Amino acid sequence: MAISIAVVLADQIMKIWVKTNFYLGEDLPITNWFHLKFIENNGMAFGLELWNKIVLTLGRIAAVVLFIWFVIKIKYAQELRCGFFVAVALIIAGAAGNIFDCVFYGRLFNNPMPPEIAVAFPDGGGYAPWFEGRVVDMFYFPLFSFYWPEWLPGVGGRYYEFFQYIFNVADASICIGVGLLIFFYSGDASKAFSLISESKKNTKENDKEK
Repeated sequence: MAISIAVVLADQIMKIWVKTNFYLGEDLPITNWFHLKFIENNGMAFGLELWNKIVLTLGRIAAVVLFIWFVIKIKYAQELRCGFFVAVALIIAGAAGNIFDCVFYGRLFNNPMPPEIAVAFPDGGGYAPWFEGRVVDMFYFPLFSFYWPEWLPGVGGRYYEFFQYIFNVADASICIGVGLLIFFYSGDASKAFSLISESKKNTKENDKEK
């Protein structure tokens, strides 16, 4: 719980600071390979856009509720390592952080044209209805770039930049949590699902006996 709260607070503090100090599209180089660049997106992690906005927001909320229910069910399981719960907490926090943007930011902020900077609680109201706010992103790592050789089929002559995606604390939290589950705690995840299944089975058997 403490990890999730800390990540959500860090995520929201960073987003609100960027939202109220940068104009949309502003790029502040910290080093050659690390910038703070303010963008907003309607979609998933790293600016991907796959579904309707409200559907995406409701899907995030449902996912967070499901994960919290999952953790409550297994929190006393001695078979599961602490790192597994840390990974799940990071995923929950990341999803919750972006949910705040989607649910509240459209009502709390305006969205002026650059170079004007957004303000909180504007006189004219926010830029979007509830559940339709845009997610604030800011971390940009243009580590290196090049042009593909002309002789390469499909991509020849095209400009390529790594890493071109812009993301936030919540996105990073989700990716770290998922990475931990895949590479270090996949066995714990399997045990956790088994414990949930056994719990459901025992509940059904007890209901039948009654």
